[in-house]
Amino acid sequence: MKILSLFTLVAFILGSFFAACSSSKKAADTKPRVAQLEGTWELNYISGPRIAFYGLYPRKKPTIHFEVATQRVSGNTSCNSFNGKLNAEGNKISFKDPMAMTKMMCMDGNGESVFLETLQKIDKWSVTDGNKLNLIMGDIGMMRFVKIADKK
Repeated sequence: MKILSLFTLVAFILGSFFAACSSSKKAADTKPRVAQLEGTWELNYISGPRIAFYGLYPRKKPTIHFEVATQRVSGNTSCNSFNGKLNAEGNKISFKDPMAMTKMMCMDGNGESVFLETLQKIDKWSVTDGNKLNLIMGDIGMMRFVKIADKK
């Protein structure tokens, strides 16, 4: 009788242990992995301006490049280049730290300022379909990028 109750106790403990491991693994699997940001992304949607997207960026679309291992971000606003520190953990991201930026004269209207002002508002990110990066403010998708092949 004691062996049966000891066996039941051990089975219960092991079952509880495996159930806890399984549920924590599932929870970890649903968290965004910052590694998904790696690579170069091209803007194809931006929220807010009353000007059509192609009116903002008639010659060149903005890009953003993430180097997760070195925690760096860089890109192009459609006119000027920028780079700085990548501040991302889980699905949180911030572009509020000062970034180095070139200062070329931009002739294509206010696309650059719309891009930079919107980037400052971003606090979350998500990747869908493996190739769409959504930059989010609160619960609102503000910018969408598509993954592009990195030039080697």
